[in-house]
Amino acid sequence: MKILIMGLSGSGKTFLAESLQKEMECAWFNADKIRLYANDWEFSESARLRQARRMRSLADFEKGEGRTVICDFVCPTELTRHIFDADYTIWMDTIDKGRYPDTNKIFEPPTHVDYHVKEWFDDTHLHVADAIRRFKRIKNV
Repeated sequence: MKILIMGLSGSGKTFLAESLQKEMECAWFNADKIRLYANDWEFSESARLRQARRMRSLADFEKGEGRTVICDFVCPTELTRHIFDADYTIWMDTIDKGRYPDTNKIFEPPTHVDYHVKEWFDDTHLHVADAIRRFKRIKNV
């Protein structure tokens, strides 16, 4: 199962991903770490698409091995979200503007998410993990 945690920079994606990874004992890929490994810090439209494909490739491998994987990255447009092709999408909608004006400018609020986080609480990751587990049982993903 591929889980996407998306939202603006500074919205809490990585914090949630780290907490969820521990709770669910699954794989986790953070976009900044993947960019570091790839030495790819370009943020043009084509580079953002390349990053979405890169994240998808890593997540598809884990899913193909029967593992659940969490990927946290901005994923700012419907096209980047389509390319990633998540089984379950979490939108960290906790801030109005992120740290990077160029990303704020192109960010498209998602039209469909499975879990919408508008505010963080100490047990948010537990509620999200429960929702994912219910989803997995219902969808048999």
